[in-house]
Amino acid sequence: MKLTILTISLVATAALAALGQEGVVQDVKHGAKKAGQEIKDGLETAGKKTKEAAETVGEKTKETAKTVGRKTRETAQTVGQKTKETAKTVGEKTKDTAETVGEKTKDSGKTVHRKSKTTSEKASPETSGQQSINPAPNTPSPTDR
Repeated sequence: MKLTILTISLVATAALAALGQEGVVQDVKHGAKKAGQEIKDGLETAGKKTKEAAETVGEKTKETAKTVGRKTRETAQTVGQKTKETAKTVGEKTKDTAETVGEKTKDSGKTVHRKSKTTSEKASPETSGQQSINPAPNTPSPTDR
């Protein structure tokens, strides 16, 4: 009887130990399952946030591209307008300069004509009264060669 009680005690103790370990294993399985679910949820959240960030970056890039395009077009129009104005100004200045040069050339021609007329009138009486003697010319004649 003592042996029977001892055997029953040992079997009961082993059974209780096995049941205790089973509870620990169940707790570990439950904890692992819970941790796995939290990791999965975290990855899904991270994926959503990454997708939202990518969409935001895409929208901002698109807005920036539109702004850059608009600014470039405005700058090109301004440069074109300034170039047109400069070309017009240069044309006007060239025309004015040409007219001024033409007038000065015309005036200069009158002055030269006037001076040459005056010189020929002064030279006329001299030549009628005196004949100038021209000694040997400074340039050799073609027969001197």
